[in-house]
Amino acid sequence: MDERDHEGSDRSYVCYNLDPISSRGLPFGDSPLGYSLPSFLLQFSLISMVTRLVQLILRPMGQPLIVAQILGGVLLGPSVLGRMMPFFAKAFPKKSRLVLDTISVFGLMLLVFLIGVKTDLSTVVKSGRKALVVGILGFFVPLGLTGLVAFLLNEFLSLDHDVARALPHVVFILSMTAFPVVTCFLDELKILNSEIGRLASSSSIVCDVCLWFVTCIDFMAELAKTNSLKVIIGSFVSAGLFIIIVVLVIRPAALWVIHHTPESRPVKETYIFLALVTVMACGLAGEVIGIHATTASFVLGLIVPDGPPLGAALVETLDCFVSLMLLPLFFAVSGLNVDIFHIQNLKNVGVLQLVVLVAFIGKLMGSMLPLIVCRMPFRDALSLGLIMNSKGIVELALLNEIKNHKIVTEEVYAIMIVSVVATTGLISPIVKFLYDPAKRFVAYKRRTLLHSRRNDELRILACIHQEEDVHSIISLLQVSNTTRDSSINLVVLHLVKLTARASSLLIAHRQLDELPRNPTQSERIFNAFKTLEQHYPGFFRVHCYKGISPFMTMHNDVCTLAQEKRTTLIILPFRKQWMQSSRAYRHLNKCVFDQAPCSVGILIDHRILKSPYVITEHSAFRVVVLFFGGVDDREALAYAQRMSDHTCVRLTVLRFTTPSPTEIVGGTERGKILDADILSDFKLRTQHTEDITYREKMVTRGMDVIMVARSVVNAYNLVMVGRRHGDSPIMLQLAKWNERGELGAIGEILASSEGEASILVVQQQTRVWGLRDTEESTHLEELSYRLYCYLF
Repeated sequence: MDERDHEGSDRSYVCYNLDPISSRGLPFGDSPLGYSLPSFLLQFSLISMVTRLVQLILRPMGQPLIVAQILGGVLLGPSVLGRMMPFFAKAFPKKSRLVLDTISVFGLMLLVFLIGVKTDLSTVVKSGRKALVVGILGFFVPLGLTGLVAFLLNEFLSLDHDVARALPHVVFILSMTAFPVVTCFLDELKILNSEIGRLASSSSIVCDVCLWFVTCIDFMAELAKTNSLKVIIGSFVSAGLFIIIVVLVIRPAALWVIHHTPESRPVKETYIFLALVTVMACGLAGEVIGIHATTASFVLGLIVPDGPPLGAALVETLDCFVSLMLLPLFFAVSGLNVDIFHIQNLKNVGVLQLVVLVAFIGKLMGSMLPLIVCRMPFRDALSLGLIMNSKGIVELALLNEIKNHKIVTEEVYAIMIVSVVATTGLISPIVKFLYDPAKRFVAYKRRTLLHSRRNDELRILACIHQEEDVHSIISLLQVSNTTRDSSINLVVLHLVKLTARASSLLIAHRQLDELPRNPTQSERIFNAFKTLEQHYPGFFRVHCYKGISPFMTMHNDVCTLAQEKRTTLIILPFRKQWMQSSRAYRHLNKCVFDQAPCSVGILIDHRILKSPYVITEHSAFRVVVLFFGGVDDREALAYAQRMSDHTCVRLTVLRFTTPSPTEIVGGTERGKILDADILSDFKLRTQHTEDITYREKMVTRGMDVIMVARSVVNAYNLVMVGRRHGDSPIMLQLAKWNERGELGAIGEILASSEGEASILVVQQQTRVWGLRDTEESTHLEELSYRLYCYLF
């Protein structure tokens, strides 16, 4: 019922009986929707099903999850189903909305805490000038333009009072670019660790710092207007005391927990419990001192060091519950609050949409201009400008906050929610169309072992997942015949799954004079390769990097570093244990094969539980190349020929043939000529040394190939083979038995075989500018190849 309070203002009250939480059931005459628990369960179920259905419908159109979740709430609210069907009006009555709103705000508080945990403030300090300028201009340019337009509209048009009061807050919301919104948006587009993704993440953090600075000034100005010294002193003292306790008490406690948790051990449940209690206590303290629970939770999250062990443990504990249960509830509640039938004044719609458009253009200008000056491609600059315009949970939270404080009306709120959905919904497919990070991995020259000259420096990018990968890769490098005239420029990249961080990271490792007492896994890995460099001075130059990114986009780090370092060969480790259990590693391998700007080798090591093979001056390292024919087999043979110059290497080339007229592999006539040339050259070399052997093996069916492949795994230390082979009856038989493998038919057979040999599956570079066919070569490349055959 509606009543008028003692001050004369209109307020809406809802009166209902304080019934028990649970219903006794329909047989006893109780209406379940009249009780809070069944009402909440029905509401939550409807929200989950409807938002999921909308998401399935919008996913093919490239729409982000936030759009589906808000539209799901709008569908359930008074705008659509709530107006058309009485059942939905009864399912979401006003008296039950208090429970929904409280739980959704609680979910927002936990989400903001997790965002703080994942945020690395050092990114602001480490941001380059480009990110700094983009972040500053990306905030102040739209703020200045929209502020000017709002002032002119208010001065020269007779604006509605409610719109005029809301405009300053709308200008503020439209000018911001929230870091959590941008990182979630980039993650959905799978470009979080791309060049644009890293720049957008760093720029959004700078933009947030500008936002906090302006917010602090605005807060102090509001306090000054109170003309109450008691309020001013109380606000500053309470806020300062809260920050002091968080920084000087809680952060040292978090560091103590990290220091007393071994790297390979989980954080104790007691510490997790105390951390969660601290979150609740800080949220309560924020409400008591007037800075809001979400702000207090965010400050607490910022002082918790990101990454393992504590940050990762907190994210692992809360992330699934918050993101799958509470976060959709918050978005849906925001949609439920929208009633599009409150939008009746077209003038108000025009004014607000004009402000939205000016803010959009202003942010595009502020973000794009520095990039265009730095000569970034226009498409990439436009993509970043659009990403900086994305809106999400932070903007929704602010809109809900000013709506709850009666600063904006139902009409203004509905218009702004529609604007947020429309803006984000349009940006997502446009960015997908404009920006493809794989395009920048196209090389402008051949970067292969086959096209390298004898004294060229061999540039290798070795990727490491775990410490167990180090020994097999070092063994491979040792037999790669590095000399002072043809040294190896080695880039080591430790790939780490992104956990408890909001943004990806690709950084160079700074070598310390002494290894710490408790070195991290990365430090132990890098130290092993630095030891190799010191043991062979002048033969190896080692550069170490660490990449932290999601598995789904980890290939971007690999390909980016290979492009920057002009790598000739990427080596990725792979374990037999991963073949059935881990799709993530297979996805990484496949994406690197597809997008790498150079040749790629997958190294499968079977000696994970045995001691590593140690290369000494008097040991014999037996290498066999299974040669079927094709560009990848030629690349594998070119690498093996380099190895054969090593004094410890005993090389065998096993050439597979079939009775005429059947061919072992399909291919072009040019490819067959190149196969014959490289094999002819190899046969000549066998006449001058006993360490190199050439053999031929005739096969008639796929099972013959499998038997030979399984036999060599036990007879050699390293088995090398190309990944791709042209179609033929035998290859089609083998492909049917290994349909889902990214290692190729022969590579999958070798990887699944029992034996102690390491296996190197090689693919020659596929992405060369202007090269449509892998068998193509320019006239200069042909001359280089002929010279290579003549010298070797």
